[in-house]
Amino acid sequence: MAKTKTAYICTECGTQSPKWSGKCPGCGEWNTMREEVISPTEKKAFEPREKDSARAMALGDIDSAEEQRYLTGLTELDRVLGGGIVKGSLVLLGGDPGIGKSTIMLQICDYLGRGCRILYVSGEESARQIGLRAARLKVESENLMIMAETDIGTIIEHIRVYKPDIAVVDSIQTMNLAEISSSPGSVTQVRECTNALLRIAKNEDVSIFVVGHVNKDGAIAGPKVLEHIVDAVLYFEGERNLSYRILRAVKNRYGSTNEIGVFEMRDSGLYQVENPSMLLLSGRPKDVSGTCVACVMEGSRPILAEVQALVTATGFGNPRRMATGVDYNRFNLLLAVLEKRAGYYFSNLDAYINVVGGLKLDETAADLSVALALVSGLKDFVIPEDVIAFGEIGLGGEIRAVSHIEQRVSEASRMGLTRCIIPCGNLKSVSDRLRASIHIDAVRSIRQACAVLMK
Repeated sequence: MAKTKTAYICTECGTQSPKWSGKCPGCGEWNTMREEVISPTEKKAFEPREKDSARAMALGDIDSAEEQRYLTGLTELDRVLGGGIVKGSLVLLGGDPGIGKSTIMLQICDYLGRGCRILYVSGEESARQIGLRAARLKVESENLMIMAETDIGTIIEHIRVYKPDIAVVDSIQTMNLAEISSSPGSVTQVRECTNALLRIAKNEDVSIFVVGHVNKDGAIAGPKVLEHIVDAVLYFEGERNLSYRILRAVKNRYGSTNEIGVFEMRDSGLYQVENPSMLLLSGRPKDVSGTCVACVMEGSRPILAEVQALVTATGFGNPRRMATGVDYNRFNLLLAVLEKRAGYYFSNLDAYINVVGGLKLDETAADLSVALALVSGLKDFVIPEDVIAFGEIGLGGEIRAVSHIEQRVSEASRMGLTRCIIPCGNLKSVSDRLRASIHIDAVRSIRQACAVLMK
């Protein structure tokens, strides 16, 4: 009998090493190398491809017709996918446990089941448990087949026999390949099971959704090791104690990776939010200092969000800094610019920044809103609730131009805001029609922007 051997595999990037090390030689992460037992029978894990499937083809002989897509019934999800589910694609849906991945999968199965054959495979719940959840979500499709199985070979055989249009595997961490001796959830099992699903998706032209859990400590191999295998990677973001969820594409071979979908979790399932700006601005406090409205572009859609700042005297030797929804290093950079270029000192004060609704402002166009909220909290003056500001702040204190100025100003006007603070470099790009609907203040520096609000 052949001997088994041990290897150490990184749970973040999948790098394999014969020896353990505290730092992964591939991605540089610490404490991510996990011991895996590699069996020599792994080479026989999959059947070889048919000879015809490996035949080379001339570029002109390939059918270049537009890909076929299935609409999911959720316009927010269709937008993130680039217009729907591409036939024969493998899509990975990742996120923290309990955030709503299984819920949205079961919901779209109800709509897709009207014209497609669907196979839903669960390795975490029994068929009866899925039936109870389907009844709560009012899923009643007759074309939806439920299967409780963890063996990937059995699942692939059912796909070949049943020939569904769409298959859902929930979750990939529970699946195992019998030819591999590693435990379910290990890097080897997760990677090889996904490779098997990729092969069946391309050969049988079946669209497959793979659900994957992500733990904060990265102890279990998650979607990170699968991103190069699948066609699209979607991530659910948001806190489980909040009702709002953001679906974001970080990889998409058939569409843009800049689009997001906004959902609200209710007792009866996930509901799409078609106007996220109104949702994020609802419940704003009146006559309170330290708040300002920001606008960020998520793909082709502008989204307004409320930025809150709290500045108070510190009770410790070193002032405390905390940022939620804003990059922490960018937050510290803005504090330094405000001190050096505008004369607002935060060195002996605690400063906190929060973006309401759980939205993350990764775009530098939110710099001006964050800075104005900080100054408002420091000086305790109220920024009018009908004011919006956006612009990138440089190290010299200058306000630099941002992209998509027309869409941002138009969204602000549509949401009822009457005053907009923008960079001077963007003023010529604003049409006369928009200037007639909203008052625009063009500023060159952060000092000038603060002076405009303090008039």
